Amino acid sequence: MSGAARGAFISFEGIDGSGKSTQARLLADTLRAQGRDVVLTREPGGSPGAEEIRRLVLEGDPDRWSAETEILLFTAARRDHLEKTIRPALVAGKIVITDRFADSTRLYQGITRGDLRETVDRLHALMIGVEPDLTFIIDMDPGVGLARALARKGTEERFEAFGEPMQARMRAGFLALAAEFPARSVVIDGARPKDAVAAEIAGIAEGRLG
Repeated sequence: MSGAARGAFISFEGIDGSGKSTQARLLADTLRAQGRDVVLTREPGGSPGAEEIRRLVLEGDPDRWSAETEILLFTAARRDHLEKTIRPALVAGKIVITDRFADSTRLYQGITRGDLRETVDRLHALMIGVEPDLTFIIDMDPGVGLARALARKGTEERFEAFGEPMQARMRAGFLALAAEFPARSVVIDGARPKDAVAAEIAGIAEGRLG
């Protein structure tokens, strides 16, 4: 990990409804059963301040914020998450597993809502400066993922409201990010039974963690 931390930092990425949240939880359960000290967290959120920002960015009308404003909000949430949750856990030698991190912002605000990737990367370098050691990208058919996400009938559907075309761009974007960051990225076929997906992820994670 960037910075002299003793723990391990694992992120899960993928389109909405891909099963990444479930897989993040299952990996945390598996590692805890092995006696490892694990912090399971999420973005946006993961700290009290970041959770407040989460409600601002994930609820309401799809056009509530411009892409530029969203970048600032997500970066603010990530900075608080880093300060209050991620960095202290890593320094203490814990394994941090997060459901989404900077890769989601690189896509949602950096690519799919305008050509703002450079802005995202500059803010990330200035305010965050950390990348995961290992990123699992759960790959899923966009239509299937969107149907799953909408079936949850939750209040956090602002991004699902952009529809399947955005989901398709997101899927392509995540696969492109996997090619851009091959040292830390592993693409996982999420269209299989969740236990089979979890077993593959656990094997890879355990190999990386030693």
